[in-house]
Amino acid sequence: MSLAGDLQNLNLDFNNMGSWPVPVRSIVVFLVCVGVLAAGYFGVISPKLDQLAMVEEEELGLRASFESKQAKASALDQYKQQMVEIEDSFGVLLRQLPSKTEVADILSEVSSVGAVNGLNFTLFQPNSERPLEFYAELPINIKVNGEYHQFGRFVSDVAQLPRIVTLHDFTIEGTQSSGFMMQAEAKTYRYLDEDEVSAAGGSKKTTAGRRGKR
Repeated sequence: MSLAGDLQNLNLDFNNMGSWPVPVRSIVVFLVCVGVLAAGYFGVISPKLDQLAMVEEEELGLRASFESKQAKASALDQYKQQMVEIEDSFGVLLRQLPSKTEVADILSEVSSVGAVNGLNFTLFQPNSERPLEFYAELPINIKVNGEYHQFGRFVSDVAQLPRIVTLHDFTIEGTQSSGFMMQAEAKTYRYLDEDEVSAAGGSKKTTAGRRGKR
């Protein structure tokens, strides 16, 4: 016999539940409690748990952001010191760039270094300056005759000049006479004053504008 049939045989009076048998009342109370708990969980607790999970995730993000900012703040003095060191290094490098009046001296020094090392210049041709952001680049085409060991000493001595001079695009080939010829491009640099920097910036904008109109 089914449970429904058993309940019908008990002739339960819903208007007088107190007269029901104890086992039946216990089952009903249990079912009511389960229903209340289920309604409370899905209606109240479950949404709060989802909200709590979102808040905890947000808290983790905020904590990570705070720790990152705290680390940066604690290293602020170190960053400032590094900036001072960078500015000092930049100043040292800037002082290695000659002014307008010193470029001729640099060219003379390069030529003298070649002569000291026994090299014979067949070409020493400065080209037009190339203005860049805050300095100008002066390329010089050179051709010298000599021996390998003389070329090596020349390159080493040029690198030790007090002002920055760099050598690029080396080619060495034999000559019809004794010895070899080295061809290279030497570059020296000078810093631009404020007026020249402004002029260089305006020139770049004008050139860009002309290209855009084409």
